[in-house]
Amino acid sequence: MKILAYLLSLLSVTQLAIAAGEDKQEVLRQLQLPPGFRISLFADDVPNARTLALGDKGVVYVGTRQQGSVYALQDADKDGVAEHRYELAKDLYMPNGVAYRNNQLYVAETNRIIRFNRITQRLAKPPKPVVVYDDRLPSDKHHGWKYLRFGPDGKLYTAVGAPCNICNPEKDIYATLVRLNTNGSDFEILAHGIRNTVGFDWQPGTGALFFTENGRDYLGDDFPPDELNRWIKKGQHFGYPFCHGGTITDPELAGNRRCDEFVAPEWKFKAHMAPLGIRFYTGKQFPERFRNQLFVAQHGSWNRSKPHGYRVALVNFKDGKPYKEQVFISGWLTEDGEVLGRPTDILQMPDGSLLIADDTLGVVYRVEYKK
Repeated sequence: MKILAYLLSLLSVTQLAIAAGEDKQEVLRQLQLPPGFRISLFADDVPNARTLALGDKGVVYVGTRQQGSVYALQDADKDGVAEHRYELAKDLYMPNGVAYRNNQLYVAETNRIIRFNRITQRLAKPPKPVVVYDDRLPSDKHHGWKYLRFGPDGKLYTAVGAPCNICNPEKDIYATLVRLNTNGSDFEILAHGIRNTVGFDWQPGTGALFFTENGRDYLGDDFPPDELNRWIKKGQHFGYPFCHGGTITDPELAGNRRCDEFVAPEWKFKAHMAPLGIRFYTGKQFPERFRNQLFVAQHGSWNRSKPHGYRVALVNFKDGKPYKEQVFISGWLTEDGEVLGRPTDILQMPDGSLLIADDTLGVVYRVEYKK
């Protein structure tokens, strides 16, 4: 029954197939932003665009999930539009995560991390990737897609999702945050109890790692909340599968476990919003009130009776703590329930503009501010 409900939701979640045929400029006209902000297309042919990484010479790298491809988009003349698109690899196993440093592109597939050497000069004829790490990463497809970022310590950070909606996996690698060196050494588990995170960033000033987490399904339309968590030390446990949202014990698996045994979320999103990529804004183009505030790509619900999400939100911080959430971009979900797009990740550009990936429309947007 759960599988049937999922299949039906893909139809009702609101005619996603229609979005593929929508005129992309018409979709742009449906989007609402605060006064002074403008949204345009940075690239309009990036099927299943999921996560973004900034390279050199105006190059933006794009990972995908279902597509199995990795792309490079180049805005060589810095006019805000990528005039070149390169497909660097295809037929990979859900290469969702991408990270760039020192002319090398790292890609997180489900069961391994690979690297493309000297990539900037070889976009048109990319090299064969070398395997960085393929030891402890499982190959489960369920929540197998990964986010990938470089931390302030120069190490690669990623996560391993739970291989289920709700379960208590025997292997300790599942539902974890992990990191490793760029040569694949010193692989370590940093935290447990994380159902599925595919978005994180480090807070300016404190250096704390904040990450989104998608809550479990089939507890109703409004439970449990999705989460914004903060990792600060090795060994923390964030509750899954025993506790959700810091206060809700799981009806199937909690047993005698209490929520006060685990790290509570810093912020709670509404259930099924599906928060993915996040970015603390440190640029100078946007007004000062956006500095050090957190942009969140909310992918949107797939199994809620009345869909919600499908937007970019702004979580406001004060004294290092989140205290308010507001809508920054909306319009991808129409009043009659049609989905025009689903934001997945956010990237800050050197000029202070933001890029936003959309895996349903297959585009990358650019958001800029002009007084």
